[in-house]
Amino acid sequence: MVDSSANSYPIHFLHHRPHHGLPQLLRPILAASLVLALTVAVLGRVAAGFIPASPAPVPDLKVNWNPVSETVANLKIANRNRAVFLSMIGISWLWFFGSIFLTSFTGFAKEVLSGNEQVVTLLLAVFSIGIGLGSVLCEKMSGHKIEIGLVPFGSIGMTLFAVDLYFASRGMKSGALIGAAEFIKIGANWRIMADLFLLAMFAGFYSVPLYAMMQARTEKDYRARIIAANNILNALFMVVASLMAAAILKGGLSIPELFLTVAIMNAAVALFIYKLVPEFLMRFMVWMLIHTFYKLEKKGLQNIPDEGACVVVCNHVSFVDALVIGGAIQRPVRFVMDHRIFKVPLLSFFFRTAGTVPIAPAKEDPEMLERAYDKIAAYLEEGEIVCIFPEGRITDNGEMYPFKKGIQRIVERTPVPVIPMALQGLWGSFFSRWGGTAMRYPRGFFSRIALSVGSPVAPQAATPEALQVSVAALRGDWK
Repeated sequence: MVDSSANSYPIHFLHHRPHHGLPQLLRPILAASLVLALTVAVLGRVAAGFIPASPAPVPDLKVNWNPVSETVANLKIANRNRAVFLSMIGISWLWFFGSIFLTSFTGFAKEVLSGNEQVVTLLLAVFSIGIGLGSVLCEKMSGHKIEIGLVPFGSIGMTLFAVDLYFASRGMKSGALIGAAEFIKIGANWRIMADLFLLAMFAGFYSVPLYAMMQARTEKDYRARIIAANNILNALFMVVASLMAAAILKGGLSIPELFLTVAIMNAAVALFIYKLVPEFLMRFMVWMLIHTFYKLEKKGLQNIPDEGACVVVCNHVSFVDALVIGGAIQRPVRFVMDHRIFKVPLLSFFFRTAGTVPIAPAKEDPEMLERAYDKIAAYLEEGEIVCIFPEGRITDNGEMYPFKKGIQRIVERTPVPVIPMALQGLWGSFFSRWGGTAMRYPRGFFSRIALSVGSPVAPQAATPEALQVSVAALRGDWK
């Protein structure tokens, strides 16, 4: 006779074990997770206590709870500064550009590359690492200052590698989905990963200076509101990007063709922005010049004020002195130079873009001279940096010529600090008059040069003789 009670226990146990055992296993995991979350929260609160106090710049500001009208008002504030507003447009375009790629990775991996979700994760990882590395490298390449010359550099790379991504992925045949391990064994896929990585890295070069410029050139009373408006603008561009991508794909284009379309659009948008604000392109050319022909060492740049008017005076060694100085100093510099140098082909683009003031001797063109002094005074009244070369000519023997008295007239009309600086190492370079004529004897690439900046001099003490002594001391024997 079989004891039914003996058989019923195992059946009852097996039936109820999942119900009673699983929660018991999860309890310690849930408890540990709760303790970890509480610990992180407490540590975060303690760390927050070390954040320096930041008082509200406008404590009596009344908050407008209407997001539409407030966003429009903040965009109007941003539009007061053309560079700030176009920086916001440039940043929003990056979100447009990036969102097209990020939202297409799933379809791109499965439909074009025949990859499963592991390949999607791999592409996202490659893209993310590229953005992060580009952002870190941007700081080093910019010399730890805001270098908007890297923005065109970044946009060029974004366009080139997006176009190459189209050619690299064009014509691939879909098949059974493969994982990441199998995917990286295929040589052609390395080109695709390289394109994505480099595209993202150049996006880092593009974005970091724009974000920094937007914040640096915005009045502190409006900075938080401008950042908020920028975020809303970014979101709007991403929505438009998703709608455009859906329309293009529905229209019959493939995902690689979508990437090519966005690459062409990126080039067009970049050219449009650089046409509106030539300072971006000018700074890029200056950055390329300094990092191709010369290896620049900068000394004493902390003597240049972060804001407020001043006049800087420097020795005149070559045709690219203004470009070297403009590339080294973080703030825009308004140069005063002989009208003949101002008209030098190609260089005249940089000079006009930088707001350079052409000047002529009184005996040659007294009206131009007066216009120049009026423009200099206007720049100083606006809090700008003005740079003059008091010798009035480029040296043809490596030595400094006597400083002229124009600097005294400038500071008598607008009393501001005068900062002496000296260029070193440019004599004998391709752009100097070593040997009698410039651009005849190239000294080779990556020549070592330096810019040494001295302490500010009070306007009443800024005589030509005293300033020449200071500049000569800064230059030393290294011409």
